Amino acid sequence: MESGKRMLRLLVAAVLVVIGAALDPLMGDGAGAETDLLLFAAASTTNAITDIGALYAARNPGRRITPSFASSSTLAKQIESGAPADVYLSANRKWMDFLADKDRIDKASRFDLLRNRIVLIAPAESTLAPISVAPGFSMAAALGTDGRLAVGDPDHVPAGIYGRKALENLGSWDGVQDRLAPMKDVRAALVLVERGEAPLGLVYATDAAISSKVRVVGTFPDDSHPPIAYPVAAVAGGKVAEAAHFLEFLRTPSARAVFEKYGFDVRQ
Repeated sequence: MESGKRMLRLLVAAVLVVIGAALDPLMGDGAGAETDLLLFAAASTTNAITDIGALYAARNPGRRITPSFASSSTLAKQIESGAPADVYLSANRKWMDFLADKDRIDKASRFDLLRNRIVLIAPAESTLAPISVAPGFSMAAALGTDGRLAVGDPDHVPAGIYGRKALENLGSWDGVQDRLAPMKDVRAALVLVERGEAPLGLVYATDAAISSKVRVVGTFPDDSHPPIAYPVAAVAGGKVAEAAHFLEFLRTPSARAVFEKYGFDVRQ
């Protein structure tokens, strides 16, 4: 009887070894939670990062990206407070610097990945004529009597910060600062214009490109605001080695093609 039980245990162990060997190549370098990366990314990258995450998982069995999208400021403050992110993609350098100063990112992994532009949008059915966004132009006049400008909150949302700087440099801020509809992130500003609840919105060119419900009526000069750079880095204390693998993937031609599809200028 004992010999029979011993033979059964040996047989079960052998089967488990065979199953494990068969699964190893399917799981890539790791399995389960150890291969899942939590990516905190600026709201304006939602479509591109969603596609790239799916592509990364398809190309790398056993590895998966779980994205969380919000304004760069919100995400940076969450990381500062200990949120378990592994990678941070910001829509401006300010909030990446904020985390670097607090030693919350792996500074050696940081690089500027993307560039963008800010534009003025109106609802698709709007009859508003194109606006020449140049020094001295009146944003208040373009808004009409009681219209408001939909924009990411200029106190902390990168798109709003860039927009405020541009309007200040063009001499239009004073006339419009009391006529803003400040939103939690740039995608919320886009939605406000899509619904016709604001006659104009200030968003990234990439946001305007994904919506059939708005049209671009003006483009801000590149020299009216600081360069719109998107830095990316591994988060200190996260899965830094695994994050490095994904950061390298972001530099590949496949990832570049996705970013360019959504209108980003890839800078590496």
